[in-house]
Amino acid sequence: MAGSASEAVLVGLGAIPGAWLRLKVVNHFEPMVPKKHWGTFLVNVLACFALGLVLALNETCSASTGIVLLMGVGFFGSLSTFSTFAVELLNELRAGQAITALVLALASIAVGLLASALGYGIGTHA
Repeated sequence: MAGSASEAVLVGLGAIPGAWLRLKVVNHFEPMVPKKHWGTFLVNVLACFALGLVLALNETCSASTGIVLLMGVGFFGSLSTFSTFAVELLNELRAGQAITALVLALASIAVGLLASALGYGIGTHA
């Protein structure tokens, strides 16, 4: 597999600031909103938009695969977090907050999909 080490480096270089930014954003919103899951919701939606944009730009502008690995897989992949989202849903269910869990789940999927489509749409018209 030629290039796999350089691809791993690109993903890693993107992942470090993406994970750091997620930590900062989620912790920043924690004192302002009653549940930490809204910070996770925000970073996931931002990452959905940005990944849609990066993938569309990659298709329309013939960007190098390195940009997709660095930004798409690395940065935005580590900015978003499905595992935290799932655990936060579980915590709401365990706390007897089924309605909150349902709203969070449906909003995350619907808004994430819309954000991805918006990013992709903007990227295809760039």
